[in-house]
Amino acid sequence: MEKIILHTDGGSRGNPGPGGAGVAILDERGKVVREARAFLGVLTNNEAEYKAVLLGLETLKKVFGKEKVKNLAIEARLDSELVCRQLNGEYQIKEEKLVPLFIKIWNLRVAEFKNLTFRHIPREENALADKLANRAMDEAGEEQGELF
Repeated sequence: MEKIILHTDGGSRGNPGPGGAGVAILDERGKVVREARAFLGVLTNNEAEYKAVLLGLETLKKVFGKEKVKNLAIEARLDSELVCRQLNGEYQIKEEKLVPLFIKIWNLRVAEFKNLTFRHIPREENALADKLANRAMDEAGEEQGELF
């Protein structure tokens, strides 16, 4: 089974404040397959982290197709311990705004991403996704698409 590494990062300046999401998709050898970023509007850091995971999953579908993603072993790597542990069922969700985002990811996981796992990584190992999230926030006033 082909393995894909999905790095995601979300951030918010002000918490809540203007937020951005960054995604880097790598093949099993560590080569970057695709990058994506999106400005998210005003939200909290944790909301941005969840939306970054959603951006990553949607980008995977655009790159590989809806059918192929079902047969990929996808390891999502996040530097948000809270969001990673919530998605792994280790922490409960106390912020009401996060529940619909969690459910959306859960449903995508069940329906389309059968081999999706979440792993917490140190911030320094998530530099590319972090750079993309910050770039999305920096370019907030400019017109941009999601895929780059």
